Order: sequence, then structure tokens, then C-alpha cells
Amino acid sequence: MSALRVAILAWFGLFLLHVVWHGWLAPPENGQIGLALAFTVLPLLLPLLAWRGGLRRMLLWLGILGLFYFCHGVVVVWGEATVRMLGAIEIALCLLLNGAFICMSRRRR
Repeated sequence: MSALRVAILAWFGLFLLHVVWHGWLAPPENGQIGLALAFTVLPLLLPLLAWRGGLRRMLLWLGILGLFYFCHGVVVVWGEATVRMLGAIEIALCLLLNGAFICMSRRRR
């Protein structure tokens, strides 16, 4: 499987994970599901704005976003026992995303 496919599948996986996580499996305690989805899902759509600038630029945005989601996953695994597995899945998807980005950037040199 190519690194580009891995990156796109990991990106889609992050998107789907957060929709399921905040919308169904562990909705916020205050009941504001829409706000939680806006803060977690909408940033994942930002790389689509960079698509016009080329695939490389879009992947750069994805790599940077992946770092933020990685940090979120680490905080969740460390501090919230009820959703620890979801945080671990988020970390794995972020590692796949950034690993694929690194593979693609090394191949282009």
C-alpha cells in the first residue's frame, strides 16, 4: 500500500473516530455534542482548503494537524480512564498519518 493511501486512510480514520467518539460512544457531559464535533471534526476538514495548492501542501497541513491530535490522544490516554482506548486509537492513527507523510517527503527528495 502506498504512503499516500495510508495517509488518506488515517485522515479518514481520525475523522470517523471523532464523529463516533463525540457523537455516540462518549458524548460530552454537558450535552453539547455539536460544539464538541465542531472543535474536533472541523479542523480535520482544513486540509481540503489546501488541495488547490497541491497534494504536497495538503499533506503538510495534515501532518501539522496530526501533531495536535497526537497530543490530544496522549492527554486522553494519560488522564481519562473511560475513553483510554479511543485515545490510543487516535495516537495510532496520528502515528500512521505522520509516518506516511515522512515516507512521502523522503521519497520526493
